[in-house]
Amino acid sequence: MNPLEIATFVFGLLSVWLTVRQNIWCWPTGITMVLCYGVLAFQVRLYSDVGLQMIYLVMQIYGWYHWLHGGRDRGTLPVTRLGLWLLVAWILIGLAGAGFLGLVMSTRTDADLPYWNATTTTLSLVAQWLLARKKLESWAAWITVDVLYIGVFVTKRLYLMACLYAVFLAMCGVGFYEWRRSAREAAAA
Repeated sequence: MNPLEIATFVFGLLSVWLTVRQNIWCWPTGITMVLCYGVLAFQVRLYSDVGLQMIYLVMQIYGWYHWLHGGRDRGTLPVTRLGLWLLVAWILIGLAGAGFLGLVMSTRTDADLPYWNATTTTLSLVAQWLLARKKLESWAAWITVDVLYIGVFVTKRLYLMACLYAVFLAMCGVGFYEWRRSAREAAAA
């Protein structure tokens, strides 16, 4: 087993668990996971994921800042929901991005699983943006991403990563439940 895969696994679990708990330390642990997985993805030629990790690094820093200062009077950010039109727009952006990136990866690189990996990449970007904005729907996007990634990792024989994303999948259910409760409490207050 690759040491980077193990480090990604450990920091990934920690980061998602802290995210479910809405703990600000989810961001520095997420940065560590991103760096480890970026190198691992390069080693196994999942190039869309390498680019994703570079963007994630910036998004992790943004999310960290936004969670601390994005709320009312620059305070802590509460969990909120997307409206229907924004939800539809984000779904369409994710699908269009997947098609475009898949085409580029399939015609311009030697990437493995170009369309599958492009889909996980673009939907991950959508999910990460929504997470940084503390939108409840981010968990539904992550559930979709996790299911797809499990298939990618099994295909690439990265079984520890597949297990990690199976655990992420379960944690997403808990995250959705916890964040929904938090959003209801914030709306009632």
